[in-house]
Amino acid sequence: MMSIKKFQKLIWGYYRESGRDLPWRRTKNAYHILASEMMLQQTQVARVLEFYPRFLKRFPSFETLAHARTSEVLKSWQGLGYNRRALALQQTAQKITGKKHKGKLPEVYEKLLELPGIGPATAGAILAYAWNQPSLFIETNIRRVFIHSFFPKQRRISDEAILKLVAKTVDRANPREWYWALMDYGTHLATLEQNPNRRSKNYRRQPSFIGSDRELRGKILRFLITHRFASVRQITREISEPPARIQKIISGLSKEGFLTRKHNIISFI
Repeated sequence: MMSIKKFQKLIWGYYRESGRDLPWRRTKNAYHILASEMMLQQTQVARVLEFYPRFLKRFPSFETLAHARTSEVLKSWQGLGYNRRALALQQTAQKITGKKHKGKLPEVYEKLLELPGIGPATAGAILAYAWNQPSLFIETNIRRVFIHSFFPKQRRISDEAILKLVAKTVDRANPREWYWALMDYGTHLATLEQNPNRRSKNYRRQPSFIGSDRELRGKILRFLITHRFASVRQITREISEPPARIQKIISGLSKEGFLTRKHNIISFI
């Protein structure tokens, strides 16, 4: 097993030579960092680089995002995928601008977890990147680095085992850059070998997007962004899917807070 000191030297060395200059690393604005972290969930950096500046130009603050039409938020999000993230980001903005938070994102892990779309990894990342707190978290690239470095032959490695090593190795004086360095080294490893994350206990192969409910959800939302409102019959005719399947997806989108239905007319809330 690699020693802690050798590991830290390796990560810092790679970062000093090949660390990436990314726009969300040039700010300590908590809203900007939250937006970037929500975008980066299950989306490659290259794609986020394209959307991040445009989204912030259109919605530069919690206030502008909170008061925007949902259809406008989703329109700006089109192409990033996983539209739930856009809705969750707007819902978080609405909570932050309310009486409880008074426009400020919480600096406490447990309070961040209470907000829509923010799980343990996103909460930990926000604390590290916005306020330089030595939080402990794991995401895909970080998991890849630790499995590659400390578990070269093992299988079904738990996140609990990895998190213990995250705690031992984190640079408590400079956690912000340390996590940047881990992320960059993890991205580097992805180009060199078979994905070490396949040996994680939590590994799940992502199902095909083509023909999935997720693809159909996206088609329905894109249609409504263009037409503002439509009947179920119009949506079915346009998308050419069985009415029962369309109904099921619309019901799901309604329960999640995307859509409303009145007299068989579907529109954004």
